[in-house]
Amino acid sequence: MSMPLKVVNAVLDAGFEGLGPLCSATELADEYLRDTRYADHAARVDSLIHWETGKLFTTGFLSGLGGLLTLPVSLPAGLGVSWAVQARLVGAIARIHGHDVEADRVRTLTLLAIVGDIGKEVVKQAGIEVSQQLGMRALEAVPMHALSSINRAVGFRLVSKASQKGVVNLSKVVPLAGGLVGGAVDALACRAVGATARRLFAPGPGALVPVSPG
Repeated sequence: MSMPLKVVNAVLDAGFEGLGPLCSATELADEYLRDTRYADHAARVDSLIHWETGKLFTTGFLSGLGGLLTLPVSLPAGLGVSWAVQARLVGAIARIHGHDVEADRVRTLTLLAIVGDIGKEVVKQAGIEVSQQLGMRALEAVPMHALSSINRAVGFRLVSKASQKGVVNLSKVVPLAGGLVGGAVDALACRAVGATARRLFAPGPGALVPVSPG
């Protein structure tokens, strides 16, 4: 297995199965599915994104989980965990909307949600024409080998991103504000990923049969 695929599989497994004190994506989703205070799934997803994003503002939240995720490449502290937390959020959103988090297409869309706007570019580079809005239905006819190509391409993007120097270095310039800066960046990224996931997995012509919270 190539290094990029090892990276994305490690991130997805940690996010979907749970990391340290964090429950799995399925367990998180089922908490919301059982809560009758929400009028519909849209309200559940909105609340989920709000609360999961809020956690990332807490100084030390990700650093406290940093030693729990082992990746096949060296990444800046907390970055791999940040992606795993985002994957957990996306997986929970997918399940709330009735999708099987174990499905290969759900895993691929989760990765596309994490990389955001460049998702369609990654899909096109894999030789797949998406004539409609990217989502579950757009991937229904995509063969497994093509999904693997997309996953590998996302892995390359993540590894490349990890090697870049960006806003995370502000913590070195302003040490006292490091925790606040890091928390704000992580939270904004998570909110954006959640918004993308809400669009990718929203019910529509290609939606799957809703799952039971058990």
